[in-house]
Amino acid sequence: MARISTLVLALILPLFAWAEPPAGDKPPGAPPVFEPLALPPIVGSVQCANLVYGNDKSSVCFSGNFLKQLAVDTHITADPNLVRVKLESPDLFEYPFAIMTGEGDFTLTPVQRENMRNYLIQGGFIVASAGCSSEPWARSFRREIQQVFTDTPLKELEFTHPIFHTVHDIGRLDCKKGGREAHLEGLQVDGKIVLIFSADGLNETSKAGANCCCCGGNEIRNAGQMNANLLAYTLTH
Repeated sequence: MARISTLVLALILPLFAWAEPPAGDKPPGAPPVFEPLALPPIVGSVQCANLVYGNDKSSVCFSGNFLKQLAVDTHITADPNLVRVKLESPDLFEYPFAIMTGEGDFTLTPVQRENMRNYLIQGGFIVASAGCSSEPWARSFRREIQQVFTDTPLKELEFTHPIFHTVHDIGRLDCKKGGREAHLEGLQVDGKIVLIFSADGLNETSKAGANCCCCGGNEIRNAGQMNANLLAYTLTH
């Protein structure tokens, strides 16, 4: 079994399941409705990585507030502090969930690309979000992920996907500016989403603390709820 999958299974039992109600409980043609199902508490604490990549690029603006709220809304216990981990380091495989964000252009090294691919194939999960909705960062990420997975493109996810219904039932992601609806793109390996990309901010910078230098860009309003869903999906699928 893959290293990260072994770590997660040893630390965590499934916490949530999602399911559609029986067909008789909804009118014909109605969209699916998903209900989060809480399961018994677990023992252990999840740690999440804040990736350091490229030429020492990382983020000080991705709020870990969703990790604190997760303990309130679920039985998941998570370290509220994101841990800085180099993308090329073997230490990355100790973390089931990682954040990759920042602003401006960047280029990954060959070693970083290889480690990212191995991490995701072996059960890791990455949330990639453009800090301040940085278009140069989003373009750089799209270019890099195409080199990491040459035959597996990012695909926009429908809101019927279980990733939107693990802890919070999310049917829409709204940006803070302009009333625009945001969408997430996913990378799938062996039937499971292993990476989420957002060109809009999932950073929730208003709760990131005094060290945050980010302007916020056109962030997603319910980013905290979405990030909680993503972590719960990582641990239960």
